[in-house]
Amino acid sequence: QVQLVESGGGLVQAGGSLRLSCAASGRTFSNYGMGWFRQAPGKEREFVTVISWSGRITYYADSVKGRFTISRDNAKNTVYLQMNSLKPEDTAVYYCSASRTGTPTATGRYDYWGQGTQVTVSS
Repeated sequence: QVQLVESGGGLVQAGGSLRLSCAASGRTFSNYGMGWFRQAPGKEREFVTVISWSGRITYYADSVKGRFTISRDNAKNTVYLQMNSLKPEDTAVYYCSASRTGTPTATGRYDYWGQGTQVTVSS
């Protein structure tokens, strides 16, 4: 089992920044690819970004490329999402997730999920 707890969400004005954190406990954190997804009201959960177990490989959704940065600290069992130049359309609940199979972008390839943290961007 892996337990994931997100933090760092909140209310920010358009153009602002937030940094999300996801603290992991349980099985060896460094064995897992770590992803961030988001879900806006009335919409399906969508892929945002993923980072490999080593941190060397990252992928981003086109909608956040150049604005968001994922990173991880395996010594602290934590993955981060730095979000800059936020837009109202970034408003969603953001979920941290762990996958035993590389760096997938599909929700079905993830084995563990956090409970989510709300990000609201006002215009």
